[in-house]
Amino acid sequence: MNEAAPRADIGAADAEMTDDARIAVRARDVNVFYGEKQALFDVSVDIREHQVTSLIGPSGCGKSTFLRCINRMNDVIEGCRVEGLIELHGEDIHDPRMDVVQLRARVGMVFQKPNPFPKSIFENVSYGPRIHGLTSSKSEMRDLVEDSLRRAGLWNEVAERLDEPGTGLSGGQQQRLCIARAIAVRPEVILMDEPCSALDPIATARIEELIDDLRENYTIVIVTHSMQQAARVSQRTAFFHLGNLVEVGPTDAIFTAPSDKRTEDYITGRFG
Repeated sequence: MNEAAPRADIGAADAEMTDDARIAVRARDVNVFYGEKQALFDVSVDIREHQVTSLIGPSGCGKSTFLRCINRMNDVIEGCRVEGLIELHGEDIHDPRMDVVQLRARVGMVFQKPNPFPKSIFENVSYGPRIHGLTSSKSEMRDLVEDSLRRAGLWNEVAERLDEPGTGLSGGQQQRLCIARAIAVRPEVILMDEPCSALDPIATARIEELIDDLRENYTIVIVTHSMQQAARVSQRTAFFHLGNLVEVGPTDAIFTAPSDKRTEDYITGRFG
């Protein structure tokens, strides 16, 4: 942990942070602008290792904007400007020496709609490791593809179909393929932007079970509109409203005893 990082106020609900808690992502005073419009205001939060952190709040509150800050996806949006400090395991992600391609390998992303490449299942998973030079032989690559598909809970369903197009899978299978593709490059953090919103309840349950399994090896940040999903899959929850991080803390505490009335009003359905 980088003790030189500025200690901004991260809210009463996060006060139980201990010095020995390992931090994967540290954000301090993060502001985001799209042209003249400010989308995030002084967001400060710690994302803990090997936990699932849910970002909740009404549409347009800044959840996905903050998620995209973590792997600098906002860089590709014309007119977007990000201010403040974001560290990945103590490294400033905006340091000029930071390789953005490597950053996006270290911080994988799974999007709202499954987006497999128009390639075979095998090529979908092997593409990232190949361009990053993670394997030195065909057998190593085969082993890595199998391991990634197993971790994504998909191997048994596709083991005999690796040469078939990834786009031929069902929606839930495609999303698990995208998760396999993300973990194949050995990321430290996985970002998920409403990964179940396009899926049926059965596929959603499979993804939620997978998220719980994956947190043993990865830090996961998930944006979700479903408060029930946040309650089921996450250990910590952050509530955003109008570009502000209102509060963050253990999921149970956020849902049963929020410290801010805006959080309570959102959770109880008074707005949102």
